[in-house]
Amino acid sequence: MSGHHEHGEQAATEMFEPAAWDERYAGQERFWSGEPNPQLVTTVDGLTPGTALDVGCGEGGDVVWLAGQGWRVTGADFSAEGLVRAARHAEQAGVADRVDWWQVDARAFEAGDRSYDLVTSHYLHAPDGGMVEVTRRLAAAVAPGGLLLVVGHAPSPEFTHLSESHRKAMFLAEELLPGLPDGFEPVVVEQRTRTLKRDSGPVEAEDSVLLARRTER
Repeated sequence: MSGHHEHGEQAATEMFEPAAWDERYAGQERFWSGEPNPQLVTTVDGLTPGTALDVGCGEGGDVVWLAGQGWRVTGADFSAEGLVRAARHAEQAGVADRVDWWQVDARAFEAGDRSYDLVTSHYLHAPDGGMVEVTRRLAAAVAPGGLLLVVGHAPSPEFTHLSESHRKAMFLAEELLPGLPDGFEPVVVEQRTRTLKRDSGPVEAEDSVLLARRTER
């Protein structure tokens, strides 16, 4: 039994690395729904389109949606296969001229001289509480007056079937607050209920939502 557990944990740990996601994206035609994440739609509603960065963009569903709303978007992911697929989806949606792609691991992400009006990440989970450091790195890419939106899975009974390493990678919104540098004002720090589609029927889980504005000029 112990051997099975160790093998399961090893496989789970590998899911935090690019090779496992390249393998996933090289398989079935569409892994995710392609629909924009609901917390992103809620946040963007009423905003004037500007520049946006989506880190952990996967197949590019949020990137394509933002571009369709008039944003100039950079989609970033550590999976080369994911970015190839995302670029294809952008072409199919007719928004390829409004998007750029950037292969980068969020855990080593450096904004450099790049800055964006909106920096967002959805369901990116770094192992062992690593999302605090990822939040700090993402915040560095937010332009003065811009917004940072980080959304992830909150610990929930719905996820008890997952490995220990996956459960430990989940977070509550307030746990990310230490990752906000000086000059950021939290706007939303809460868990929001979201309905998940399962083969057995819909179930409810919680999204952890951190929305913060960079106030310093």
